[in-house]
Amino acid sequence: MRKSFVISLLSASVLLGGCQAVNTTSGGAVGVESKQYMFSMLSADQVNQMYAQSYQETLSKASSQGVLDKSSNTAKRVQVIANRLIAQAPSFRPDAAQWSWEVNVIKSDELNANCGPGGKIIVYTGLVDKLKLTDDELAAVVGHEIAHALREHSREAISQAYALELASQGIAAAFNVGAQGMAFGQKLAELVWTLPNSRSNENEADLIGLEISARAGYNPDAAITLWQKMSAASEGAPPEFLSTHPADSRRIASLQAAIPKVMPLYQAAKK
Repeated sequence: MRKSFVISLLSASVLLGGCQAVNTTSGGAVGVESKQYMFSMLSADQVNQMYAQSYQETLSKASSQGVLDKSSNTAKRVQVIANRLIAQAPSFRPDAAQWSWEVNVIKSDELNANCGPGGKIIVYTGLVDKLKLTDDELAAVVGHEIAHALREHSREAISQAYALELASQGIAAAFNVGAQGMAFGQKLAELVWTLPNSRSNENEADLIGLEISARAGYNPDAAITLWQKMSAASEGAPPEFLSTHPADSRRIASLQAAIPKVMPLYQAAKK
């Protein structure tokens, strides 16, 4: 099966699925200008509301287990850093100033943090403690996650999943194949569409997060040391073409190229 055929089929599926091209944020100094395809019948408000419910369930579970951290030094650090970053979010999309932002810390060995739709942030203590993150490095993590929310990558992923489902059905119909052929079509479509788009989203979040943290007065060079630490901690990760995240070397190179663009913003914020 030719790659061009799969891409054409996926493009048609996007149109059939009622997707529209949008740009959720301004480009900023880092120049993130790529269009995104969103399922028009699923609004940002709907996604935000759905995630807010899931977020509260996560917090309730953490609280019942005694791992919702509201008072440690780590929790206080995260709150201060996040507040400074959140204040810069409207530079990429003004409506973010009206979001119901929340910041919480969960005690866990997990090396993870996230910012869900609508500005719901969770940081796991394992990320901070195990990697011994500085404030600048922690800002790079949280800025990256905030960027995912600003770009509505969750809504975009839902839209792509819908298009992928239609594409898989189209492949099966075109070749008159059964379940085995359907599974093959899904995997091939994933490799040529979903994974590259996920890696593109990660790169967007890296760049926008870099600028947000610089605008907030955090040293953008810390993004490099952060991912060097993450690289050391994730030894044995899958090859890039089978991963939703870019290879650490590629990610670091992209950040290094963008740092000169945001360094003046950092220097201005420090005055």
